Amino acid sequence: MSARRATFAPADEASPRPDGRDELLRLDGVAMHYGKGETSVTALAGIDLTVSRGELVAVMGASGSGKSTLLTIAGGLTTPTSGEVIIEGQWISDMPAWKIAMLRRRTLGFVFQDFNLIPALTALENVTLPLELDGWPHRKARSAGLDALAAVELDDRADRFPDDLSGGQQQRVAIARAIVGTRRLILADEPTGALDSTTGEIVLRMLRTRVDAGAGGILVTHDARHAAWADRIVFIRDGRIVDHSTADTAESLLAGKHTA
Repeated sequence: MSARRATFAPADEASPRPDGRDELLRLDGVAMHYGKGETSVTALAGIDLTVSRGELVAVMGASGSGKSTLLTIAGGLTTPTSGEVIIEGQWISDMPAWKIAMLRRRTLGFVFQDFNLIPALTALENVTLPLELDGWPHRKARSAGLDALAAVELDDRADRFPDDLSGGQQQRVAIARAIVGTRRLILADEPTGALDSTTGEIVLRMLRTRVDAGAGGILVTHDARHAAWADRIVFIRDGRIVDHSTADTAESLLAGKHTA
């Protein structure tokens, strides 16, 4: 058990929305097409989705249904063919590239299935890198990084390099990087895909804890047991939302009654 007490900057410390709502993310009519003419492929077709503070939304669907594309568009990593992405009342389409990059550093936390840790940096340095890039003083960034590692019970591995950590520990470092500082929107793409069931549950619990502390989150998963950790479950097929359910239907999810 970690000896360091984990602390987080509450979502309420963010700049308040002018309309007073708790909506963190809105996708309005988001579509994504690749190619033209007969070779055109539709990855997303008119997606409407919102995520509020304190809410974890699971996105389920078969391979190639558009789940990962939705996540990269929601995080400003990919520009949609049409539609709007709005984060905390800010239209991404109206932002220059430098401001989108700043938004990702300060507001968005990404968790990827393949960890995306930098091998030459220690666990702590991987976690604090977004803060350092954003101009945080070294001592302040280090303290925040240790708090984030404590939240995933890995502050005692702060000076270890990724190659010295197990797969589960690397994924927990990736989650610490996603929640460090003032991150308020967590986007996780199959974060437990390469983990055993026990470690996967630890990772999901960490995500759930961060969301319960005031963040919002999207969890892309193919596993109904993992989706049951969410408040809402959205089902995608061929780039379209075809169904949705709430936490009240978690038992039917586990019984396999939804197979989008």
